[in-house]
Amino acid sequence: MYTTLRLGGPAGTLTVAAETDEAVATVRNAHAKGSPLFILAGGSNVVVGDAGFAGEVLLLRTRGIEVIESSARSRAAAGWSDGGTRAESVVVRVAAGELWDDFVEYAVTNGWSGIECLSGIPGSTGATPIQNVGAYGQEVAHTIVAVHAYDRQHDSIRAMSPAECAFAYRSSVFKHNERFLVTHVDFRLAVSGDSAPIRYAELARSLGAEAGDRAPLRQARDTVLKLRAGKGMVLDPDDKDTWSVGSFFTNPVVSASRWSELGLSQTPHWPGEDGSVKIPAAWLIEHAGFPKGFAGDGVSISAKHTLALTNRGAGTTSALLDLARVIRDGVRDRFGIELHPEPVLINCAL
Repeated sequence: MYTTLRLGGPAGTLTVAAETDEAVATVRNAHAKGSPLFILAGGSNVVVGDAGFAGEVLLLRTRGIEVIESSARSRAAAGWSDGGTRAESVVVRVAAGELWDDFVEYAVTNGWSGIECLSGIPGSTGATPIQNVGAYGQEVAHTIVAVHAYDRQHDSIRAMSPAECAFAYRSSVFKHNERFLVTHVDFRLAVSGDSAPIRYAELARSLGAEAGDRAPLRQARDTVLKLRAGKGMVLDPDDKDTWSVGSFFTNPVVSASRWSELGLSQTPHWPGEDGSVKIPAAWLIEHAGFPKGFAGDGVSISAKHTLALTNRGAGTTSALLDLARVIRDGVRDRFGIELHPEPVLINCAL
C-alpha cells in the first residue's frame, strides 16, 4: 500500500526509481509515447480512485542530503574575540524522494534552523514545494532557494527560483501541472541552535513563549511532534485516525469585501497582508454540524482532528469522497463558503 489513506485501486504498471536519472528517463519515455504517468512518492497527499490508475506509476525513491553552500562572517563582526569565521547559513540540496521528516530531523540534529515547525509532516521532500507545505507558522517557501525539476516541455532539468515556483497558500506552479518532475530541492537554513521566531499562537503557548520568541531547536521539534500526534497527524500504523491525507480541506481565503458580505465577524479568522481573510475550515466544519468522529460508510472524520477524513480499515475512496461532499455541501449551506480539497485526486473527483 503506497498511500497513507490505504485506499485506491491498482496501478497498470509500477516503476521504482532509486536514482534521479532513472526517474527522468521514465518520465521522458512516457512523455514521448504519450502514455499516462502518475508520479508517487510518500503518498501522503493523494487520493486514488477505487479503480486505480491504468497507466504507469513512477514510485520515487531517490535519496540524498548535501550541503552545497555555507555562508559565514567574521567572528569579530559577530562579537567574538577569538578571530576566524562563523557559519551563518547553509544551503542544503535534498533529493526529491528523501522522506521529509527524516530531513527535518537531520536539520535539527545539525543545528540548522527554519523547518523545525514542519516536523512530523509525512511524505517526501520533493512534494513539499508542490503543495508549499506549511504548519505552525512555517511553510517551505520561507526557506526554499531553488527547485530542480525536469521540464517535459523542453526535455531538460532546470533550477527554478522561488519566483518561478509561484508559491502561494498550499499551491505552486507544480500543483495540478504534469509538466515538471521535481528532482531536488535547495533550502537555505540558518546555522543556529534556536528555532526561527515562533509565529503560531498554539505552539508559543505550548512552549511557554510569546509570539516572536525563539526556542531551542530540539524543544521546538519535540513540541510540534507532540501537538501533531495529539491531532492524529503523525503516522501510526496502529492508529486509524492517522490513516488520512492530513487536512482534507484548505482553509478558505476570501477578499475583504467578501468577508464583509458574509457577516462572520465573530468567526475565528486571520487577516492577510493583502486585506484578504483566512477562515479556519475546521471551525466551519464543526459549526456546520460535523464533529470529530462523524462517520460515513467505513470512513469518518478523525476523532482527533476535524480536518482529517480517515479510512477506518474497511473504507473505499468512493465512501471517503461521499463524506467529503456531505461536509462541503453542509458548510456551503450553513455559511455560504465553498471548501476545496487539499490533496491531489487521481482518477476520482469531488
